[in-house]
This record gives sequence, C-alpha cells and structure tokens, in this order.
Amino acid sequence: MITAKARAIDGPDKSFRAAEIKRRDLDLHDILIEIKYAGICHSDIHTAHGEWGAVNYPLVPGHEIAGIVAEVGAEVTKYKVGDRVGVGCMVDSCGDCENCQKGEEQFCLNGQVPTYAGVDKYGEPTQGGYSTHIVVTEDFVLKIPDSIELDAAAPLLCAGITTYSPLNHWGAGSGKKVAVIGLGGLGHMAVQIAHAMGAEVTVLSQTLNKKEDGLDLGADSYYATSDPETFKKLGGYFDLIINTVSAKIDINAYFGLLTLDGTLVNVGAPSEPLSVRVQSLIGGRRSFAGSLIGGIRETQEMLDFCAEHSIAPKIEVISADQIDEAYKRVLASDVKYRFVIDISTM
Repeated sequence: MITAKARAIDGPDKSFRAAEIKRRDLDLHDILIEIKYAGICHSDIHTAHGEWGAVNYPLVPGHEIAGIVAEVGAEVTKYKVGDRVGVGCMVDSCGDCENCQKGEEQFCLNGQVPTYAGVDKYGEPTQGGYSTHIVVTEDFVLKIPDSIELDAAAPLLCAGITTYSPLNHWGAGSGKKVAVIGLGGLGHMAVQIAHAMGAEVTVLSQTLNKKEDGLDLGADSYYATSDPETFKKLGGYFDLIINTVSAKIDINAYFGLLTLDGTLVNVGAPSEPLSVRVQSLIGGRRSFAGSLIGGIRETQEMLDFCAEHSIAPKIEVISADQIDEAYKRVLASDVKYRFVIDISTM
C-alpha cells in the first residue's frame, strides 16, 4: 500500500484537516500519479457538505487532477513514467455494457466509479485529488498536451469536459446561436469553447459585473437577466442554451429564449428541484436536456481541442490550508474563475 498526504473532511459542518490515506498497490494496468494540482469544483462542495445524499466520511474530494506518472503496472502500454497526465470525474466502469462500448463510460449501465465518494472494484471507498498521489487504471487516465500548463489543465478535467460535451453533442458551431447562463467556473469555459467552435455566443448573467470578462473570453454579447427587457429582446433567439448555474432559477423564463426546436441543456446541478411548465416547451417544440461530463475518448478530444485553440481556465492557485476559505468564496461567487490547489503545499 502507498501512503499519500491529503486533506479530508469528517462531516458536512466540519473543516478540512491534514490526513494520510492509503492508495492500493499497483495492479497490472494501474498507474501511480504524483498529483501536482487539483481543481475545486462546486460538486466537491455539494458532496463534502452532504447536499447530494449520504456521504461516507472522512472524505477526500477532488476530481480535477493533473500530475505526473510516477510508476506503472507491469502491463501498462499507454503511459510511461514522467508523462503529464490527468484524471477527471471517474476512475473506472464495467467496460462491457452498451454505453461503455460506445465510449460513454459516464453512463455505464452498471455504474461508473466516481473519483471520490464511490466504491471501487476492490470494495474500497474512492478518495479524490486533494492528495499527493492516486492510483488509477490506465484506461481512465488522460494525456495532458504539452502546451497546457498543469495548473490550468486541472479544471479542464471537469469544467472543460462538462461544457465541451453538450456543445459538441448539440452541434454548437458556425451559424448557431448559443447562450451561456452564468459566467462562473463552468460558464467561462463554455464561452471559450463555443466561441472556438464558431458559434455566436451570448452570456446571460444576473448582472453586468463580469461583462468585460465575458467579452474578453469570446462572447459576442452579454445581458443581465435581472433586467426584464432581456427576456423580451431575446425571445425565440437561441438554438442552444447551456445552463451552468447550480442555483434554482426560473427555468421556464429561459425556455422562452429558445427558437423553434431549440434546446436548453442543464449542466449545473442545483440541490433543489426545478419546476418546469410543459407549456413552455410545447409552444416551440423545444427540448430540455441534461448532460453529465463526457466519456474518456471525448475528454481527450476536449483536451486536444483546448490545446489547439489555446483555451485555458482562469485560475487562482491556493495552498492546501486555504480550502475552507476557497469553499466559502465559491459559494459567495468570489472567484475568477476556478480555484486550483497546489498539492506541493500538502
């Protein structure tokens, strides 16, 4: 067994503490990764605070992981010691079901194994990237292109793929009008990616406070949703809307912004249910959909796309002792736009 330093939380109202966790010895196809950076995702906060159901504490969150291969199993063929690699939101799946065979491991019919707060095939709880090392089977490890710095690469493993996948699936590109609800950790990635795909991009945010940032990131226009005129002016305009916020909003008001056959895709996951009026959808043959991260093949495609188009998240690097403060700031929307933990401070 390998001992790793980590930051763990013992309950929904607790603070993070220094801890030591055990990582399994390498199996034939396993890779030991020395973690250099780990992003903080809103999902980490929901899970750590027990907002998405029962949690097996102590918990080490973190599913935006970037590091270096430190050791490989005897039959590993995809990576070698010294490679720059990443790990996202899942670390295994059955590999045999229809969805896995399609490269959609996130929808594994037998249940994909989340990077933390899950149980692996050995019956052990999974612990995430707020730690110095992790062991992952090679099929769930991603290659980080040389042109992407490791600290900036970390958030791509969740925020990047979470927004790339629906934009890719619903065909954001030249001639398409795409709106992004919220300019936070997810939203600021969605704007960059949709712009690089060739779409006309609009940011819909509560206020105009981040308008300059949004336009700098590639948005063509920016509107405040606190202004009722926004919903009048943009009625029936968008082919695709990506909702990145994790708060409860009046989703029906946004359906009115879709054109005929338009789609609104939720990637933010609010802890409270959203109330949908079916009439808001029927009138324009509109669709309301959801999207969950992406498969391993698509995640690698996203990393390569970001490298090709010089896309990177805007980050604030923090020490391990600042995690609690970072959580509070995320909840207060006081970050531009993603916190990344420097694991050397463990």
